[in-house]
Amino acid sequence: MFQKIIKACVNVVQKYLPDPFIFAVILTIIAFVIAIPICHQTPMEVVEHWGNGVWSLLAFAMQMALVLVCGSTLAAAPAVKRAISALASLPKTPAGAIALVTGISALACWLNWGFGLIVGVIFAKEIAKKLRGVDYRLLIASAYSGFVVWHAGLSGSIPLTMATPGAGLREITRGAVENPIPVSATILDPHNLVMVFVIIVALVLVNSLMHPKNEGVISIDPALLAEDDAPKAKIAKSPAEKMERSRILSLLISLLGLSYLVIKIVKGGSIDLNFVIMLFLFLGIILHKEPLSYVKAFGKSATGAAGILLQFPFYAGIMGIIMGVGESGICLGTELSNACISVSNHTTYPLLTFLCAAILNMFVPSGGGHWAIQAPIMFTAGAQLNVDPGLTGMAIAWGDAWTNLIQPFWALPALAIAKLNARDIMGFCLIDLVVSGILICTGLLIWA
Repeated sequence: MFQKIIKACVNVVQKYLPDPFIFAVILTIIAFVIAIPICHQTPMEVVEHWGNGVWSLLAFAMQMALVLVCGSTLAAAPAVKRAISALASLPKTPAGAIALVTGISALACWLNWGFGLIVGVIFAKEIAKKLRGVDYRLLIASAYSGFVVWHAGLSGSIPLTMATPGAGLREITRGAVENPIPVSATILDPHNLVMVFVIIVALVLVNSLMHPKNEGVISIDPALLAEDDAPKAKIAKSPAEKMERSRILSLLISLLGLSYLVIKIVKGGSIDLNFVIMLFLFLGIILHKEPLSYVKAFGKSATGAAGILLQFPFYAGIMGIIMGVGESGICLGTELSNACISVSNHTTYPLLTFLCAAILNMFVPSGGGHWAIQAPIMFTAGAQLNVDPGLTGMAIAWGDAWTNLIQPFWALPALAIAKLNARDIMGFCLIDLVVSGILICTGLLIWA
């Protein structure tokens, strides 16, 4: 019965889920159409909101492209390849491989989402090269499924923002939160830690059980995943060629970058996305040994960033529509949030906040966007209902992360590395969405 449900979900997604770019275009049209009557805005106003938002994620798009390219280039280094290959030899059965990929990916995403997203997929690809009979689609879906816990982890942008001192927190929450909320009341709260643990265990079990029977397995020819052998280096003769192959230059520039990261940590800096990118970059340079070797590997990896560069402006435009305020003074994101508040009480408020954030995430798949839209409303209403502000913030964070399982936006780097389309993995992710959703809702009700 379970396998029939999975097969039905996979078939539906394969049939109806379009390419991620088409998905972004459809969401743009939906946001445009509903903003006009709900927000009492003219089409011209909505066009302006969209256009003003299109380029608002340029910096973030560059970060996403770099985390993909630098992570892939690091994984292509000979030493890293050998380490991943050794670890990928551990599972002996398809179910064991799925379980291992899910667990490692989820744990890595909890530590840092950028690191986990890349490492999980690269590890899954290496297993696919070595283990016969494992479903490649489910393997990549399992690597991506761990992403659902990232906002509840150490790199979650919303809880980290709440823990940051300054007048900004008081201003954006309209005075509902006067003092920073420590991570001990959000990320490291026992309720949140138990939720993370239970969800990871559940994903490991569910993903393992989802593996198709022999006749339903869609594996991949390992030859299609094999990397081209690096060309043998020629003997450097000219001064230019000697500099291109100078290991000393690679070592010096890598020491410079890594020293900066050490200094940042010593001074109490956070391990944010920029930190992860720099770590990937300079570890990659030093492990590729020769500068020219790194340049060639980087260029090869850069081809996978096309989807990110194309689609991020469209999601930024959607964010502009959701956050745009016209002459009516009404914001679409605010109206959605207010709809959730209107039917809430002290116990159900965190749950409805979570569901509101989950819906909003389909149109604005960005923690920063969620924070800007929901913080002024949700924390004020939560204070009126006497809801702990740490719980309110984590409800928003969990909602932001949950629907990422069926939102292709965040899957783009993983799909680029795996060389798959969103419809190949989203059928499995739909099952994970239902299972994790039930557990998150239960956890939030207990926490409340």
